Amino acid sequence: MKHTRLTDLTAQGVSHNAAIRKKVMLQPGDLPHLTQFAQAQFPPGTVAGAHQHPDLHEVFLVESGTGEIVIDGQPYRLTPGVCVTVAPGEIHEVSNTGSELLTLTYFGIRVESP
Repeated sequence: MKHTRLTDLTAQGVSHNAAIRKKVMLQPGDLPHLTQFAQAQFPPGTVAGAHQHPDLHEVFLVESGTGEIVIDGQPYRLTPGVCVTVAPGEIHEVSNTGSELLTLTYFGIRVESP
């Protein structure tokens, strides 16, 4: 069992843009195949640049704010309550297109090689 509270966690920069801050609730090793379970905050105008993960599914849930995720060139609007999945190999970029903080809760699941 692991018990975590967001208010007790220290924010850290994400690897795609240090201006985007995240609090990691679960880390590698806490659950099989889970890379992390975190909440990230994107200040207005920030972008987690285009990238892909060859062996990772990601799931994003919009908690607050507005933005956009572009997956393989197709843009999708991010608003509170929207959930988006990204499959291994899909190129994706997340940006805060609004005037308020964009808050995403997300996790990654590693795909096992055959």
